Amino acid sequence: MTDSSRQTEETAIPPRLRFARGPSDDTGIAERLALNRTGTFEWDLDARTLDVDEAGLAVFDVDPAAFDARPQTVVERLDPAERTRLAVTIDEAVTEGSSSYSVHFQVPLPDGTRQWTHVQARILRSGDGRAHRVVGVVRDATAEVTHSAFVLDLEKRRRRQTDIVERTTSALSRAMTVDDVIAALREPGGLTMLGADGLALGLVENSTLDVVALGGDCPEALDDLGPVGIDERLPLGDTVLKGRPKFVTSREDLVRRYPALEPHMERMRFRAAAYLPLVAQARSLGALALFYRERTAFDADERLLCLGLAAVVAQSLQRAMLFDEEREFATGLQSAMLPRRIQAVEGGEIAVRYHAAWSGRQVGGDWYDVIALPRGRVGIVVGDVQGHDTHAAAIMGQLRIALRAYAAEGHPPATVLARASRFLAELDTDRFATCTYAQADLSTGAVHVARAGHFGPLIRRADGRVGSPQVRGGLPLGISTAFVDEEFPETRLDLLPGGTLVLYTDGLVEEPGADVDKGVAALMREVGEGPAEAEALADHLSDRLRERWGSGDDVALLVLRRSPDVGTVRAPRLHQYIHQADPEGLSDARSIVRQALTDWGMAELADDAELVTGELLVNVLLHTEGGAVLTLEVLPEPVRRIRLSVQDRSSVWPRRRAPGETSTSGRGLLLLDAVTARWGIEPRGEGKAVWCEIGPVPGRPARGERDGGVPHPM
Repeated sequence: MTDSSRQTEETAIPPRLRFARGPSDDTGIAERLALNRTGTFEWDLDARTLDVDEAGLAVFDVDPAAFDARPQTVVERLDPAERTRLAVTIDEAVTEGSSSYSVHFQVPLPDGTRQWTHVQARILRSGDGRAHRVVGVVRDATAEVTHSAFVLDLEKRRRRQTDIVERTTSALSRAMTVDDVIAALREPGGLTMLGADGLALGLVENSTLDVVALGGDCPEALDDLGPVGIDERLPLGDTVLKGRPKFVTSREDLVRRYPALEPHMERMRFRAAAYLPLVAQARSLGALALFYRERTAFDADERLLCLGLAAVVAQSLQRAMLFDEEREFATGLQSAMLPRRIQAVEGGEIAVRYHAAWSGRQVGGDWYDVIALPRGRVGIVVGDVQGHDTHAAAIMGQLRIALRAYAAEGHPPATVLARASRFLAELDTDRFATCTYAQADLSTGAVHVARAGHFGPLIRRADGRVGSPQVRGGLPLGISTAFVDEEFPETRLDLLPGGTLVLYTDGLVEEPGADVDKGVAALMREVGEGPAEAEALADHLSDRLRERWGSGDDVALLVLRRSPDVGTVRAPRLHQYIHQADPEGLSDARSIVRQALTDWGMAELADDAELVTGELLVNVLLHTEGGAVLTLEVLPEPVRRIRLSVQDRSSVWPRRRAPGETSTSGRGLLLLDAVTARWGIEPRGEGKAVWCEIGPVPGRPARGERDGGVPHPM
């Protein structure tokens, strides 16, 4: 080729495909391919012969002098599985009309290793589409495949490391207290989260290191440690002192570095360990040890992963410790504002509970108080100052003391709340408060209640039924004075023996995003299902409802129970309150009377007692403006009779009348004369009680035997 022709040919080659000339310009294409362990082949499908150049035979590790141009000579050296995979790939390409195929397979070498081989071929077909020849290249792809496998493995390991960090961060982000962090690490998924087979967590407490968490395959030697001095002779203590991580790849190496562990070496079930310092904002919090059963080395990525996990744990612990400190401060401040001691009450029992919100320094304004009043009465109050901060707590403390002073002077509930509202307004604050205040006389069961923008009380009767009586109320304290409306109407309630009064704040019934009526209904249900004793009921309500709603708000709870009046074994007694607005109350009262007499072995008196019960209660519910208290008791021997009493708050006494034949009323006292042994009317404080005795009278025949069966009035 002349210089001019060579120049013309070079000019025709695109610049990006030109090769710089050098000492190897005379090297042919075949030599270049052979240097890169790449050869060519031509396969005549009609003649069933295979032509492979020397470079291609070298890739197959076949001696050129021994090659007989048969395809079987090349493929018979492959393992059966590889041979089958190669044959299937070629058959599919030929029979399905493909123009090419590509396949990777392994070729065994004399030294026992395997070489990855790649064939890239083109299928030549005749005009009718029949394949008659295959041409292509064959090359050693070991380096390529190995690199690809390395990249895939590296990517897999990095994904796994990313997953570990994400799971750990997600789990610990929900931990609020140190106990929550420890629980997250010790739970069944904690080790999986960290990618380890065991762990040990030690926290610095003053000058000691307290091992607070063990999990999985950790050294039993740590079980005997507990709180110990920070000692460099032990790996956890040494990690804390030096502040540097340690990666151990054998138990022997660990014991060699820390001879104090030698007596425990046989009980160690791990092969490698990572001891990681826990440091946050230059403060040493402790150390974390991760143990592995199968690991024998820590590469750079794995060391970085361990250090990243330690950083996540340290940050979570620091946040949790700060939260615990703030919560301790908040609860301490709140407790200082509340009564230190609740005095016992005569004729009943009382229980109080306060639970702070899980919100660090977010101190609440909820409070309770129990106040001794003149004439043996007791004042009870539950309230809530607006806001969740130290200012709300400070206002609550002042308001509680002021309300206590007004109540102790003996003022009625309406006056106490009016003066408390005026006091709050004079504090010159923008806060208001809600509360419910009640004065209870446990000797009579009379309870006078007034409320200021707060929930009314719940009453649980001795039989477990729970009601929410209608208690009229006024505006919240502070607001009522600002609007010149200091009216707080009083409502009288009757607390029967064995009955319970429950006062509470909104933290016990409010669920975020839900109607508060749902919470009140749940509280009523739990009050009815809980134990009767005041302390046990307070615990029951605290546990069940705070667990249900969460702990986003403070809770103040007060439970007052009047002592039950059960009489004696020989003279039992029951009490029942019938609300005027309760349509089932009359029927329930009659059933309760019948069941009680049956249980007491006096079923023969049940018919008369049930009849009289209905008559007396109907009179109260029709002719008065309140409910009634039914009392049933067995009089002591020698003559076993029952005494039935219905008490109401009306001062009007029943009158004896002479009803006509067509009258539908006026026969109540005539019925008492006919059915009972004796009856009468007694004044009772603000109202009266109509009582009667049913049963045999000494020296008189039983009803039905007197005067030929005609009832004889007493």
